[in-house]
Amino acid sequence: MKILGIETSCDETAAAVVELLPRTDGGADVRVHANVVSSQVALHEQYGGVVPALAAREHAANIGPVVERALAEAGHPHIDRIAVTRGPGLAPALLVGLTFARALSWKLEIPVVGVDHMDGHIHSNWLSEHFPAADIRFPALNLIVSGGHTDLVLMRDHGSYEIVGETLDDAIGEAFDKVARLLGLSYPGGPKISALARSGDPMRYQLPRPMLKSDTFNFSYSGLKTAVLYLIRDITNNARPLTDQEKADIAASFQEAAIDVVVQKAIRAATHHGIGTLLLSGGVSANALLRERLAAACQANGMICILPELRYTTDNAAMIAVAGYYSSPTPEQPAMDANLRLGQNTTA
Repeated sequence: MKILGIETSCDETAAAVVELLPRTDGGADVRVHANVVSSQVALHEQYGGVVPALAAREHAANIGPVVERALAEAGHPHIDRIAVTRGPGLAPALLVGLTFARALSWKLEIPVVGVDHMDGHIHSNWLSEHFPAADIRFPALNLIVSGGHTDLVLMRDHGSYEIVGETLDDAIGEAFDKVARLLGLSYPGGPKISALARSGDPMRYQLPRPMLKSDTFNFSYSGLKTAVLYLIRDITNNARPLTDQEKADIAASFQEAAIDVVVQKAIRAATHHGIGTLLLSGGVSANALLRERLAAACQANGMICILPELRYTTDNAAMIAVAGYYSSPTPEQPAMDANLRLGQNTTA
């Protein structure tokens, strides 16, 4: 089955053509024939974050050429199904992709299925060349880390999810962006914090690990962000700017604290639920320290750690196509839901 994936939930206009070959175990082998992403980072950087109206305008201008390029790179194959992100995300941006997918579905007379964006991130792990899809065994635990999500999701099968832990306030990616602004770094903050931290001392400043000792698997990052704010005030006394080394040490100390919490809680949740396979997904899964620490923790605890390839960690349409393969089209057209919650992916 060849699926055209379409993704417009935030600030990337993406389209992909993915072929899935059914296996006897009920899964499928995955071949990516095209994966095109048009990023808007340069546009939104000047505003310090994504502006929904501008994002929608850029999606409207880019989606036609991006889809056409993906189809051309794949050799204009026959498409059996369209998979499009229907939520969660920015409502104006989501509507662009959904409207285009519906129109193309009508024109080509092929089914269209709405996909949960977070389900797409989970399925980015099925795109890995290092861990073939057949190697992923259920049940598995998914650690989803992004700008809007810090979730621990128990996955019993494709589409069968239970959220066993989630953030109570800021997500880890949001905390990275906010701390970046405190340090005078531009958007997006996550990669810039990570780069700056390489020259810093992660042990110089002892920052809190919120909810690390709680008896739940939930997270909280607003307190850590506030602790960084007060730390900066204490260092400078509001009378001078931070030195470059102080900035690097703060970035490293913050990153150390933020990642320590998600890694420890993920391992504890997997142990509690008797899970032997841990998957990492979401935009923050590109963080090198997180990947290193999670892999080491899994190895130390006898667990399998599956990491998505870096090219599939950010928003892309290949992951949407794979998730769409495991979703069943319905007679109803997929409806936009900007606040869609994982496990509630219905059409309306």
